[in-house]
Amino acid sequence: MGRATRRAAACAAAGLLAAGLQTTTTAFAAVQNRIDLTVLVVDDGGPATAAITAELASEGTPYTVVKLSDPNRPTINAAFLSDTVNGAPRAKFQGVVLPNENPFGTGSAEMTALASYEAAFGIRQIDAYTFASPSVGLNWAQNPGYIGSLDGTQGAVTSAGLTGPFGYLSGKVPFEQPEPGVSTSYGYLATPLAALPAGASFTPLVDAPIPGSTARGSLVGEYDHDSRKELVVTFVYNQYQQQYRLLARGFVDWLTQGIHLGYDRNYFAVHVDDLFLSDDRWNTTLKCTPGDVTCPPGSDNTDSNPIRMTPSDVNTLVAWEKANNFTVDFAFNGGGVSDWEQTNNTTDDPLFDSIKANANALRFINHTWDHPFIGCVQNVTVVPWQCTKDAAGNDVWVDENTIQNEISQNIAFAKQNGLPIDPTELITGEHSGLVTLPQQPTDNPNLAPALAANGIKWTGSDASREPNQRAVGSSTLTVPRYPMNVFYNAGHTNEEVDEYNWIYTSKAQGGSGICSTSTDSTCLSAPLNTGTGYASYIVPLQTRIDLGYAMDNDPRPNFIHQSNFAEDQIAYPVLNSILGTYKGLYAANTPLVNLRESQIGAELQKRSAWNAAVAAGKVTAYRIGNNVTVQAPAGVQVEATMPTGTTQHMLLGSSPFGSAYAGTLSGWTTPGPFQGSVNLQLATAAAPSAVKASPTTVNAAATAAKKTVKAPKATVPAGTAKAVPVGPGDTQRTKATSLVPTGDGK
Repeated sequence: MGRATRRAAACAAAGLLAAGLQTTTTAFAAVQNRIDLTVLVVDDGGPATAAITAELASEGTPYTVVKLSDPNRPTINAAFLSDTVNGAPRAKFQGVVLPNENPFGTGSAEMTALASYEAAFGIRQIDAYTFASPSVGLNWAQNPGYIGSLDGTQGAVTSAGLTGPFGYLSGKVPFEQPEPGVSTSYGYLATPLAALPAGASFTPLVDAPIPGSTARGSLVGEYDHDSRKELVVTFVYNQYQQQYRLLARGFVDWLTQGIHLGYDRNYFAVHVDDLFLSDDRWNTTLKCTPGDVTCPPGSDNTDSNPIRMTPSDVNTLVAWEKANNFTVDFAFNGGGVSDWEQTNNTTDDPLFDSIKANANALRFINHTWDHPFIGCVQNVTVVPWQCTKDAAGNDVWVDENTIQNEISQNIAFAKQNGLPIDPTELITGEHSGLVTLPQQPTDNPNLAPALAANGIKWTGSDASREPNQRAVGSSTLTVPRYPMNVFYNAGHTNEEVDEYNWIYTSKAQGGSGICSTSTDSTCLSAPLNTGTGYASYIVPLQTRIDLGYAMDNDPRPNFIHQSNFAEDQIAYPVLNSILGTYKGLYAANTPLVNLRESQIGAELQKRSAWNAAVAAGKVTAYRIGNNVTVQAPAGVQVEATMPTGTTQHMLLGSSPFGSAYAGTLSGWTTPGPFQGSVNLQLATAAAPSAVKASPTTVNAAATAAKKTVKAPKATVPAGTAKAVPVGPGDTQRTKATSLVPTGDGK
């Protein structure tokens, strides 16, 4: 053993000894409660508890569901909720989500057990959706008050909410109104009780004006009583509605007191495909794209005026990126440069020169050299196209050498011309090579070895076909991308609207017939005006869809095409609307996270490993005082959200934890050297109290659980059990197959 090695080993041994002494010393200190970092969800099958459960799942926060409808469910009693570990009282759940303040019924022993447990360990409770009543610290919703539809209501975060769990918002909480005359949200507006029980308080955190009154009614409020805290929510919601998405992160942070596994960030990335190519143009007379297999043959089936960016378009984009502090990712095809030069009989491509001059302000992704379809060999003599068959009836595949050359030639082009790329990233033309239903139900068997040979770790896929990341061979993972309803074959607004009408109206209205009737949820009730329909309908609709992804802790990128930044530059109204709306809703401490493809792929990969470990019960996490301990399987990174000031303790010293986002610290981490767990220390001011409530307080809580409040009560609707689609192209809120054209221009 060398001298340096022996010295390092001695230091490590000293660290282990110091850690052991510290543990021994702690054993003589007063025993503190252990709080396990898992949430209990009591589920009544309604949309509100489902929405909170979806948020916990999205964040990667462990939770246990008890379904009230399950005849074999466990009984919620003291033994179910707590026990003792190593002589210390243990709370098995750090927070409780209930459908309402008491879903078990008057005098329930289960509610009494929950109330006692919450008071004893300082555990918080969310009443996912309840009506306003004195039992939750509110007056009845009358004189002043309101009961009914909340569509279009302009809610607001109160000063207490902004300094509390909703400090990541600007203060606005607008309620969606997706369709006039169709109610999608319902709730109660009421004021806090003036005469609350001794020691109790009600603090509105989100409120709205009460119609016909100058008063404001609570929508979300904190009811502090009997040594317990309840988050009282008096409106119904589902997991997709914007008003809930705005508040979801705050619900979890309030419930867990800002200390939990998993995290939530808002992501937005835009891939711009086909740089250097010329995209074919939609023909408003033929109702198809000349050159495409679906366009009828004939003398007019030739596109003599394809769409391609110009140097002026590049300058506009660079200025826009700087003004918006946002970077798009250009998926480029180097072969498009030589194609353009040959077609125009020149050796100089002004677009290429402009891109090179601005290369350091842009991001680039390999989109293959000249965009071929690299799945099965297509037979385009029939509509729809088919895979070519050999004499034995087997599919004929594009060979591995062709695929490798398409990838490597484009990488060499980028390096030769100074385009900064990550050579591990790829997007194939039309996501080809991957499964393409119905014609190609398997990947091209030559794809995986070609990707491995070129060192490709990440390849784009179509999220409308394959929403989840998956492996392609042993070396590559997909990065699902959302297609935007800004079509690749449209450079002018009227072209976009004309094609939109063709897809989303019935045959009776002049459409293609893909939409069978005007009453289908993904169809238009009438064709859009080709002059005004883009700004009045398509832009706000696409804004809502893409913001829905961004606000759902979803890092998957969106994709459009270079054609959308040319001519009428129809991409900008959508992008400006998305960014502008977002900035109006969120505070500066919660920016959109703009990742490149490899970063998105790595994020999805880490989440998959983490979620699998949590689902398998292989993650253990708990808090004792201001110390948080997390154990996960080897190789699985830990994701967590912690209060500002949290540090990670190593055997020797400590390091900062995570990064600042939305008023908290969050991120991925692993155990330090020679450690088997992640050990986090909260700042003293951020650690919740671990002192047990006195027996008197606990009894008071149990008594409160048995209270019955009698008064006229309006029927509480179950709410929107199924997500309401926001319109055509909304594939997440409807079972309908995506109608978004996903062709990439060739």
